[in-house]
Amino acid sequence: MVTKHSYGEPVDTGAVLVDVSTQVETIPCGVVTQEFPFEWQFGMQESDIVYGLGETVRGMNKRGFSYTSWCFDQSAQNESSPYMYGAHNFFVVFGAKTFGMFFDTASKITFDIGWTESDTITVTTKDTGVTVYAITADNDGMTELESIVHQFRKMIGQSYIPPKWAFGFQQSRWGYKTEADVREVVRRYQQAEIPLDAVCLDIDYMTEYEDFTVDTKKFPDMKKLVSDLGKDGIRLVPIIDAGVKQKKGYSVYDEGIKLGYFCKKEDGSEYTAGVWPGRSHFTDFLNDDAALWFGMHYKVLTDLGIEGFWNDMNEPAMFYSEESLKEVFAHIKSLEGKNLDIDSFFEFTPLSNSTFNRDDDYARFFHNMTQKDGSTKKIRHDKVHNLFGSRMTKAAADALAQIKPDKRILLYSRASTVGAHRYGGIWTGDCCSWWSHLEMQIKMIAGLNMCGFLYTGSDTGGFGADTSRDLVLRWTAFSAFTPLMRNHAAWNTRKQECYSFEHPEDFKNILELRYALIPYLYSEYVKAALTNSMLFRPLSFVWPEDLLARETEDQLLVGNDIMIAPIYKQNANGRYVYVPEDMTQVVWKNSCAKERVITKGIHFVEMPLDTVVFFVRKGHAIPLGNPAACVNKLTSDIVQLLGDGESY
Repeated sequence: MVTKHSYGEPVDTGAVLVDVSTQVETIPCGVVTQEFPFEWQFGMQESDIVYGLGETVRGMNKRGFSYTSWCFDQSAQNESSPYMYGAHNFFVVFGAKTFGMFFDTASKITFDIGWTESDTITVTTKDTGVTVYAITADNDGMTELESIVHQFRKMIGQSYIPPKWAFGFQQSRWGYKTEADVREVVRRYQQAEIPLDAVCLDIDYMTEYEDFTVDTKKFPDMKKLVSDLGKDGIRLVPIIDAGVKQKKGYSVYDEGIKLGYFCKKEDGSEYTAGVWPGRSHFTDFLNDDAALWFGMHYKVLTDLGIEGFWNDMNEPAMFYSEESLKEVFAHIKSLEGKNLDIDSFFEFTPLSNSTFNRDDDYARFFHNMTQKDGSTKKIRHDKVHNLFGSRMTKAAADALAQIKPDKRILLYSRASTVGAHRYGGIWTGDCCSWWSHLEMQIKMIAGLNMCGFLYTGSDTGGFGADTSRDLVLRWTAFSAFTPLMRNHAAWNTRKQECYSFEHPEDFKNILELRYALIPYLYSEYVKAALTNSMLFRPLSFVWPEDLLARETEDQLLVGNDIMIAPIYKQNANGRYVYVPEDMTQVVWKNSCAKERVITKGIHFVEMPLDTVVFFVRKGHAIPLGNPAACVNKLTSDIVQLLGDGESY
């Protein structure tokens, strides 16, 4: 059952598609302690578990920290990071009283889950209004957790379904600067006989970092390159950034100025901030006309044969504004010639970075936001900040549906809110090549699924910092089960393509498992999307009465049939695995699967670097196909059924 409760003057975020008519005066779960600024509280029992909140740090159980939904360019996240790139305001309390809560708002909102007071959840937001949806389980044959998530997912609409080739492996790096670089990456993968479906292009392919351009000095004939790679079933997936370079003669800039489609300051002049191209403007994605105008520019690249895109820097990230630069330069000038002691030196050192993504900069510009009745309303950006990246995704998806009405286009984004899950996938941003970040990805993905984001994955191997061979192998073994499987790294880090390390056959082994599993993974993905369910689930969603299942945060169910227990510790040759029922243990090595029965209980399971181990539930079976060089070359032949079930 879902009840709806509105406070203040909520902005229409577009997150909820179903008209929830059940409006009662009092929220059935917790207490609204004040309506504006809004505050809601709930007293937890000691054994209560809190799941959800999508893209956040720490464990599956969100108790013990304060999280803020505020889309932010948060690289190198750690346990103290209150926010990340997404704003996903849905959680479920699982315990003596099990219920779900969705706080539908476009502005900053904080979830203090037993941080200030260990037994209290406090949710606060100070801007605009909020619509609250309280959800309790139906008698639908599901567990309480599954029922609540199912109702929420049904309420917010079907998740995006990508083309099948998007389940293939993607290789990316900020630093593939020329056509020769791309061809060399493809050649090396083919030489090592490692499957590959796409090469992602970062900002270097553009002319002076201008969206919807190709630098013909670096890529003399992009259309031919796309065609040549396509003969081997390999696609190019270019990046599109949110900022439009301020430069007369650049057609996108000139058109945007003429049509008035960029965000403006209060005085009506275009707002300017610095990103990759330097001074840039930002399309008003909350205005329907401006959003469609921007989206239709993707045709420049689809006309070259491009079938996939990744949208970046769309929180929006800002390096500086004219105002913040002026303030910082004045501050630095005031310190010039002074004796910098312990106090003044540490006043000086952070100044150059103090212009980055500032709250006061987000309050300097406005949107001309389209309303449900077609009218427009001027609203300050910081009041609706979390919608920006999602509306960029929607702008691209809506336009691509017009440009290529008969083709599924791959689309994924960095920034997101609930609602964007209908238009594209996400990757989890600029993680680092740290073992702790691999662990974080494992514990985050189920929460993202709860919020509707099924096509998701991380920068395999880590984006920032120098990685190690064993970390890339372990991360690749986890990513073999995630819908988006992409290896991505920064320009100034160690090369981490699968062929860059000794014994590339170990990477080939994992990638061949991935391709052998695509018939299963794509089928389970589509079922999850169409039935408003999760692809990744914590064990407690299936075994809610099992205390060990409740405590297990580093194992996941993938689809209806597989359980995984990834390794995320360096130098580990295995790990303890909790098996909540008798299962079939599968060991994949040398591109071959071997099975054995493993009984219910806790087991130490050996998992050498050159193997992948996973488990098939009792009475279930999964299909294993023939691996191939790319998804286009997969056949429908099922080579093997794994598990003790009679059929899939």
